[in-house]
Amino acid sequence: MSDNKKLQEEQVNAAFSKQSPIFDQIDEQNQLILWIRNRVQQEVMQHIPPAAHLLELNCGTGIDALFFASQGIRVKATDNAPGMISELKRKVDQKGLQDQVSVQRCSFNELEQLGSDTQYDYVFSNFGGLNCTKRLDKVLHDVDRLLKPGGRCTLVIMPRICLWEMGMVFKGYFRTAFRRLRPGGTNAKVEGLPFQCYYYSPSYITKHLGSSFRLIALKGLSVTVPPPFIEHFCERHPGLFRRLEKLENKLWDKAPFNRWGDHFMITMEKRKS
Repeated sequence: MSDNKKLQEEQVNAAFSKQSPIFDQIDEQNQLILWIRNRVQQEVMQHIPPAAHLLELNCGTGIDALFFASQGIRVKATDNAPGMISELKRKVDQKGLQDQVSVQRCSFNELEQLGSDTQYDYVFSNFGGLNCTKRLDKVLHDVDRLLKPGGRCTLVIMPRICLWEMGMVFKGYFRTAFRRLRPGGTNAKVEGLPFQCYYYSPSYITKHLGSSFRLIALKGLSVTVPPPFIEHFCERHPGLFRRLEKLENKLWDKAPFNRWGDHFMITMEKRKS
């Protein structure tokens, strides 16, 4: 691993480990995060076969892993932040889910650590975790290797174009409005700790997964509904939120809006031959 890549790993691990004790609380107190998470979970449940074996990348404290386990899905949950892994192991032990959820500290940059003996029915990554790597091409190569023929993956990634952020130009926040377009990524912070964030288009995903995969679905998240950084929007504007949600339901799978949200959710299937 190069020195720059190692530094990035260390910075991301430190930031999210520091956040791990309050991660669930942040999630529960932000209605827009809950809204997005529910949409993502329901989307995956439309595509995943019963009793499947799912590999989750950047699982965090395991909110999604435990949901899928409750639906009868067997989960291999991975993350590289020690604090996140510790929180998830505590939950798994507390709920007695050791047979349903296995937990391993593993960076998505080093998925070869998972070995080559097991292939999965599904690979999943939520909330832009994969935006923390400059080598998403390598991650996608490993996803190909780890997926069974006929298996699927759903990845939730932050694109280079976000209408909500670009709209900040009208408030004079030019750096925020165009930060995703900067070459080489941009600086981000979690709990005051800095790391680098990189942005990707859906076409980057389809290009690097290649012809052995076919696109199943591409949907935008927070296209017309505000992103989670606009806190307490649902509580302050419930009527407007419902109207924006109805509009999002009409646009989230339509081009170009499915590429212009705060995140996009892409589901790909590995061809059987």
